[in-house]
Amino acid sequence: MKPSLARRIGRSHTKIANVVFATAMAVLAMRGATAQTANPPPAPAANAIGAAPVAVPGFWDPRRRPERPDLSRITVIRFLTETDFPPFNYAGPDGNPAGFNIDLARAVCEEIRATCTIQMRRFDTLLTALAENRGDAVIASIAATPDMRRRVDFSDPYYRTPARFVSKRETEIDDVRPERLEGKKVAVVAGTAHEAYLKALFTEVEIKLYPTADAARAALRRSEADLLFGDGVALAFWLNGTDSAACCVFRGGPFLESNYFGEGVGIVVKRGNDLLRQAFNWALFRLWEKGKFTDMWLRYFPVSPF
Repeated sequence: MKPSLARRIGRSHTKIANVVFATAMAVLAMRGATAQTANPPPAPAANAIGAAPVAVPGFWDPRRRPERPDLSRITVIRFLTETDFPPFNYAGPDGNPAGFNIDLARAVCEEIRATCTIQMRRFDTLLTALAENRGDAVIASIAATPDMRRRVDFSDPYYRTPARFVSKRETEIDDVRPERLEGKKVAVVAGTAHEAYLKALFTEVEIKLYPTADAARAALRRSEADLLFGDGVALAFWLNGTDSAACCVFRGGPFLESNYFGEGVGIVVKRGNDLLRQAFNWALFRLWEKGKFTDMWLRYFPVSPF
């Protein structure tokens, strides 16, 4: 599952978020990139003076430093990305690519010291364009599922989305362990990994199924459910946007079981392109080690989904 957010999230929150949210959530369901495991655990980082620390996920183990490949063989990297999935990918005011994925791609190119081009295409054309050598890599929030791994290779993951519970502010629920939620009504989108997770591990709750994320959130606001369970990143921006009207807060979590929520999102390269894949792994680790990844994360994700 993939989150949906306003075009300038991290810099300003506008009413665009209300429209973008429903669109991106529908795309998320089609892609199957559900909430995913983080390793090692997220570390807190200061968001602003006087503000509570924001948990920044860390996907790199400092004890497993990637080997630096022969970067002299890489002079140009042609990135492909999608056209409209804010805040990860979107057209900026000048029409040029913008978003978290775009900034990350440019930072990777800077670390590798390669010229970087970024072409925006419809999401459903990206892998075909890569296969036809119209680009060298795809950075478009594509989840590294077993099916995808049979078609393409992935860098190490650079983000994953946890599952989270949300309740109304006035609801007194601080402990979301299964035994503490017996009899509670939990809203969830039908047919998702989140529903499957609840059925497997939260067997004593009353699951209330809804056809869309919008419907589940509306049910929580109407107090038809005590809690909502879903994608943490999408929920983080809903909580911080105008649609929620500051009604609700995270409770417990994050939930990161990879058997339900996948392996993470990486940069896609053609099968067998080990040089570029290893270069991306090395560059991503360096960006995290230098704190540049944390800076980008806080800019785009001021409300922590972790």
